[in-house]
Amino acid sequence: MNKTQIVSALAEKAGISKVDAANYVNTIFGVIADNIVEGDGLVAIPDFGRFSIKHVAERQGVNPSTGEKITIEARDKVVFKAVSYTHLRAHET
Repeated sequence: MNKTQIVSALAEKAGISKVDAANYVNTIFGVIADNIVEGDGLVAIPDFGRFSIKHVAERQGVNPSTGEKITIEARDKVVFKAVSYTHLRAHET
Protein backbone atom coordinates (compact mmCIF):
# COMPACT_ATOMS: atom_id res chain seq x y z
CA MET A 1 0.00 0.00 0.00
CA ASN A 2 1.42 3.38 -0.93
CA LYS A 3 0.59 6.89 0.28
CA THR A 4 -2.08 7.47 -2.39
CA GLN A 5 -3.81 4.25 -1.40
CA ILE A 6 -3.67 5.21 2.28
CA VAL A 7 -5.26 8.58 1.45
CA SER A 8 -8.00 6.90 -0.58
CA ALA A 9 -8.75 4.34 2.13
CA LEU A 10 -8.86 7.03 4.83
CA ALA A 11 -11.19 9.20 2.73
CA GLU A 12 -13.54 6.29 2.11
CA LYS A 13 -13.60 4.97 5.68
CA ALA A 14 -13.89 8.38 7.33
CA GLY A 15 -16.33 9.78 4.77
CA ILE A 16 -14.13 12.79 4.01
CA SER A 17 -12.68 14.24 0.82
CA LYS A 18 -9.39 12.97 -0.55
CA VAL A 19 -7.95 16.47 -0.12
CA ASP A 20 -8.77 16.43 3.59
CA ALA A 21 -7.49 12.87 3.92
CA ALA A 22 -4.23 13.82 2.19
CA ASN A 23 -3.81 16.74 4.59
CA TYR A 24 -4.36 14.43 7.59
CA VAL A 25 -1.91 11.82 6.28
CA ASN A 26 0.73 14.46 5.53
CA THR A 27 0.26 15.96 8.99
CA ILE A 28 0.61 12.59 10.70
CA PHE A 29 3.72 11.69 8.71
CA GLY A 30 5.15 15.15 9.45
CA VAL A 31 4.54 14.80 13.19
CA ILE A 32 6.20 11.37 13.20
CA ALA A 33 9.21 12.63 11.21
CA ASP A 34 9.61 15.74 13.38
CA ASN A 35 9.51 13.71 16.60
CA ILE A 36 12.04 11.19 15.32
CA VAL A 37 14.49 13.89 14.21
CA GLU A 38 13.95 16.61 16.81
CA GLY A 39 12.59 14.57 19.72
CA ASP A 40 14.11 11.62 21.49
CA GLY A 41 14.42 9.54 18.33
CA LEU A 42 11.54 7.22 19.15
CA VAL A 43 7.88 7.22 18.17
CA ALA A 44 5.86 4.29 19.53
CA ILE A 45 2.31 3.66 18.32
CA PRO A 46 0.53 1.01 20.41
CA ASP A 47 -0.85 -1.97 18.46
CA PHE A 48 1.11 -0.87 15.37
CA GLY A 49 4.84 -0.49 15.91
CA ARG A 50 7.64 1.90 16.63
CA PHE A 51 9.92 4.15 14.64
CA SER A 52 13.42 4.68 16.01
CA ILE A 53 16.86 5.80 14.95
CA LYS A 54 19.59 3.19 14.53
CA HIS A 55 23.26 4.09 14.19
CA VAL A 56 25.04 2.31 11.34
CA ALA A 57 28.81 2.13 11.78
CA GLU A 58 31.33 3.04 9.09
CA ARG A 59 32.04 0.13 6.80
CA GLN A 60 33.87 -0.90 3.66
CA GLY A 61 32.01 -1.20 0.38
CA VAL A 62 32.68 -1.56 -3.33
CA ASN A 63 31.75 0.92 -6.05
CA PRO A 64 29.74 -1.28 -8.45
CA SER A 65 30.79 0.77 -11.49
CA THR A 66 34.54 0.64 -10.94
CA GLY A 67 35.06 -2.18 -8.45
CA GLU A 68 37.04 0.29 -6.30
CA LYS A 69 36.93 -0.23 -2.54
CA ILE A 70 35.32 2.70 -0.73
CA THR A 71 34.55 3.65 2.84
CA ILE A 72 30.86 4.17 3.55
CA GLU A 73 30.48 6.78 6.27
CA ALA A 74 28.69 6.09 9.53
CA ARG A 75 25.12 7.38 9.62
CA ASP A 76 21.86 7.24 11.47
CA LYS A 77 18.83 5.68 9.80
CA VAL A 78 15.17 5.42 10.70
CA VAL A 79 13.91 1.90 11.31
CA PHE A 80 10.39 0.62 11.90
CA LYS A 81 9.56 -2.43 13.98
CA ALA A 82 6.01 -3.74 13.72
CA VAL A 83 4.33 -5.30 16.72
CA SER A 84 3.80 -9.01 16.43
CA TYR A 85 0.03 -8.59 16.06
CA THR A 86 0.52 -6.56 12.87
CA HIS A 87 3.07 -9.08 11.65
CA LEU A 88 0.61 -11.94 12.18
CA ARG A 89 -2.26 -10.10 10.48
CA ALA A 90 -0.04 -9.30 7.48
CA HIS A 91 0.50 -13.03 6.91
CA GLU A 92 -3.06 -14.29 7.37
CA THR A 93 -4.45 -16.22 4.45
